[in-house]
Amino acid sequence: MLIVAKFYLNRFFKQGVLLGALALTAACATTDNTPDGFDDPYEVTNRKVHNFNRGLDRVLIKPASNAYGVAVPDPVKQGVSNFASNASLPQKFVNNLMQGDIEGAGTNFFRFAANTVFGFAGLLDPASDMGVYQEDTNFGETLAVWGVQEGAYLELPFFGPSTQRDATGKLVDLFTNPLSHQLGDPERYFPPTANVAARFGDRYRYTSTIDSILYDSADSYAQTRLVYLQNSRFELGAPTDDTTDPYEDPYDSLYE
Repeated sequence: MLIVAKFYLNRFFKQGVLLGALALTAACATTDNTPDGFDDPYEVTNRKVHNFNRGLDRVLIKPASNAYGVAVPDPVKQGVSNFASNASLPQKFVNNLMQGDIEGAGTNFFRFAANTVFGFAGLLDPASDMGVYQEDTNFGETLAVWGVQEGAYLELPFFGPSTQRDATGKLVDLFTNPLSHQLGDPERYFPPTANVAARFGDRYRYTSTIDSILYDSADSYAQTRLVYLQNSRFELGAPTDDTTDPYEDPYDSLYE
């Protein structure tokens, strides 16, 4: 874990990166959303991007994920998913520290060390067998802890649903995994490649749920927005409207 400490001290806390990202988000995310509401001033553009993403899923992502899910044995898929998850832990560790979550940082530190040393670089998951599970987080959550508001809802090409705060977090997270800065070629490409494969595995695993949102609802855009915002706010501990079913079409009444 020395590479994490080195990166943390020498790279990630360069004030230009952090303050620039914070300033960008603070400038954009100015809307104070209600717990069960949303701010979607870019709906026209968002719907166009959503249609693009939906078409991409139909012609490429879903067929590729089905091929991956059927062709690759389950133990191999699990190993790829384990490796991708383990490779993301140094980044989560840094975000834990920036959030002041020392317990979460310690958990992710121990989990990364145990799985890397005893789990063949994370292909296996002995940490879970010891009852040590990852404390999932990202820079979007770090911004939320710092008091940056959610901002407007966005649908990003390829990445899907987001908000202004989370989009900034995704951008920063692309460049702040210590492994990507410390590993040489071609090893530095192993984690992102495994992450893409793991996402195909997730698409295959949750195909019925995803299909119900994208293809079975009367308004897949509104459905995607509702599910994403509710899940995102729930993960941050924000109150949500418990009477709303995230898989119920919010525009059902328009078609009755």
